[in-house]
Amino acid sequence: MRDSNADEQRDWKKELTKEQYKVLREKGTEAPFSGKFLDHNENGMYVCGACGAELFSSDSKYDSKTPGLIGWPSFGEVAESGAVKFLEDKKLFMNRTEVVCTKCGGHLGHVFDADDSPTGKHYCINSVSLDFKPKTFCND
Repeated sequence: MRDSNADEQRDWKKELTKEQYKVLREKGTEAPFSGKFLDHNENGMYVCGACGAELFSSDSKYDSKTPGLIGWPSFGEVAESGAVKFLEDKKLFMNRTEVVCTKCGGHLGHVFDADDSPTGKHYCINSVSLDFKPKTFCND
């Protein structure tokens, strides 16, 4: 469910880059090995590139070795239950499960069952669908 009618009325073409719009709003896929978060290992939170909703903790990011799924950031689980929703995707002559941001409906990628994932789930997510908020540490 979308957060509000406001997200549906937003002018995403003005707010997003062309590549972000293609992926987040038109359900495209970025080229493999091209995303800025593929080899990113900083501690923090990956958020929706459109609306800023918290989606994936850096703790759930892992280096996948599953053929056909390498080339995009891989996560084992979402940051919080309900952060994403799942839609049936029958494009490309196969059944897949699309992952979208619950808050704004932006396309993030797909989720698959995977033996190399610590959780058995492989969230294959487009970097361009994400932003990153580094974890800040306080010394008292």
